[in-house]
Amino acid sequence: MYDWAEFRHFKYLLAILELQGFRAAAEQLNTGQPNLSIQAKQFQEYASLRLYEKSKDGRIRPTETGVAFQFIAKSVLEARDEAFEALAAIERGEIASVRFGCSPLVDRALFQSFCQMHRELIPSWAIRPERDDTLQLVENVVAGVLDAAIVTHPIKHALLRIEEIHRDRIVVCLRKDDPLASKAALQPMDLQKNLTILYHPQRHPNAHARLLELLGDAGIELEEYSRASHPSEMQTLVKDGYGLALIRQGTTLENELTTRPIAGVDWTVDTVVIYHRECHPKTLPILVRKFKRQLKKDEKQTATKTGSPSRQAKQESAQLTLLTDKVF
Repeated sequence: MYDWAEFRHFKYLLAILELQGFRAAAEQLNTGQPNLSIQAKQFQEYASLRLYEKSKDGRIRPTETGVAFQFIAKSVLEARDEAFEALAAIERGEIASVRFGCSPLVDRALFQSFCQMHRELIPSWAIRPERDDTLQLVENVVAGVLDAAIVTHPIKHALLRIEEIHRDRIVVCLRKDDPLASKAALQPMDLQKNLTILYHPQRHPNAHARLLELLGDAGIELEEYSRASHPSEMQTLVKDGYGLALIRQGTTLENELTTRPIAGVDWTVDTVVIYHRECHPKTLPILVRKFKRQLKKDEKQTATKTGSPSRQAKQESAQLTLLTDKVF
């Protein structure tokens, strides 16, 4: 459908829009102004777009579509450069293996899919997995001990590229015979004095602090609570009758357990891939981009089969959507 579009079109039009004129763009690109005008005109006609308009002083002013085009064109050209850098690195045989980390709060199947996609990209490269707490994984990626890691938000570090790949709703885990299980959804105040099992604060201090903030905003103040070092331990404590816990929606449950949503809030577990901004295998940006597209495709297919709206649609239609409330 868009086979006529080439990288030069994005490069030409980006220069025209950024320099606000054909003459300056032609000089920068070392090409003739007539050629540039023809290329810009043909691109807009074929794509049925209007990317700019001329002001009275003769300068090029981007339209609303033109402003968006600048952002998208940069992304397209960056993807091109990353693709060639990755191919060159593979051709030179720069790397024979990659080291990927994963935190306990991350869906194991998600990590396995990430590793499998890299195997499909370069079958000969060995993958060395590592499981550890989030903060340790972050330190290892920054130090170059790991090439990348899949962890949960919130994560902040100036040396890291952080790419969100998945978002899961947080739900309450409780016993099937708990009186609260008779409700279709729990109210925030149902958690008061009943939410007594949390993931250990030291495993992800930032996430723990953010969770306490969210609970406080909902009027929930925790007193004493049990601490679990792994999601499976949280289920064991719930099963043994020590109270309620918060877990990721879709988690495989023990037979005695069930989950309920929390009415009026949309707290989420946001999963991200992290890798060093400068020192990383050149295949990583390609892998992450493809992985994100595949996850979106899988989600749409699942939503189509079940006839239910996608997770994103549910979040957008929620009465109280806390898209910035990245808990774990």
